[in-house]
Amino acid sequence: MLKVAVVGASGYTGVELLRLLHCHSEVAVTCITSEQSAGRPVADVFPTLRKRYGQILENLEPVRVAEKADFIFTALPHKAAMEVVPTFLKLGKRVVDLSADYRFHDAAVYETWYEPHMNPELLAEAVYGLPEVRRDAIVDARLVGNPGCYPTSVILALQPLLRHGLIDPATIIADSKSGVSGAGRGAKVDNLYCEVNEGFKAYSVGGVHRHTPEIEQELSLLAGAKVTISFTPHLVPMDRGILSTVYARLTAVKSRTELVELYEEYYEGEPFVRVLPAGSYPSTAHVRGANFCDLGIAVDERTGRVIVVSAIDNLVKGAAGQAVQNMNIMNGFPEGMGLEGLPLFP
Repeated sequence: MLKVAVVGASGYTGVELLRLLHCHSEVAVTCITSEQSAGRPVADVFPTLRKRYGQILENLEPVRVAEKADFIFTALPHKAAMEVVPTFLKLGKRVVDLSADYRFHDAAVYETWYEPHMNPELLAEAVYGLPEVRRDAIVDARLVGNPGCYPTSVILALQPLLRHGLIDPATIIADSKSGVSGAGRGAKVDNLYCEVNEGFKAYSVGGVHRHTPEIEQELSLLAGAKVTISFTPHLVPMDRGILSTVYARLTAVKSRTELVELYEEYYEGEPFVRVLPAGSYPSTAHVRGANFCDLGIAVDERTGRVIVVSAIDNLVKGAAGQAVQNMNIMNGFPEGMGLEGLPLFP
């Protein structure tokens, strides 16, 4: 039985980790921390966990956490993670970090978009944790930087096209919509019910969203050349889910049927990528609560563009579910263990 700690469990990602780990037959959650709610039963903070988790939330003391667990999820804000991850590694623990602190290969890129990095030497060994792209490297990793939600939806949408050289990387446009949980659980005026309900808006317009360089980093590696994209996120009045519509100009004439067949072949055997039949397109309602990424493909013959629609649950495949998937790969468990649940519908 693998002893697991969830560090920073007071947010939506933390409680989603606990929900998924409860269904994992090879895991025992032995430590749960929260600076905001230390000393309180976790089930008081999240009533959904009543009669399933009896633990008291603890203060974050890295050495004490390491004494209780062999594997650690850090579901902390950016910067807070890099204050504790080196200690966990020095104590021989393996870590999946759900912040942005270990997603970037180049410290200068991280520092341009976030803040100074406290341990940039770890970026050389940290593995970007998108299993459908980096599975072989994840197996032996000590430290995995769990991808962001928007990047997951966009990278999976484009990977087969870039690998086969079928699109012009300079023409990529990603238009993404997210539920409000993507902004976290903290109190923010922009996320209040009256501010969000009955509204639909773009934000971080003009290439300034922090997930932009993460998407570009991974797409550049897939393309074998530097990729710069146009990425615009939107906020929609729903709890969870991301729908990304991604556009690019084809470099060869391809029909929709041919591209669907290409995607089906490329993702054959991937447990959490579902390529929809020609003429069908994803809905966030069909992945809610599950670790799936659903993909639908179209071709606009008038413009010569391919359009890929991608749907994920931002808290599952976009965060906690992908983290559990990475943990499974790192520990030799079946990749879908703890993630077998079907989406919630309606």
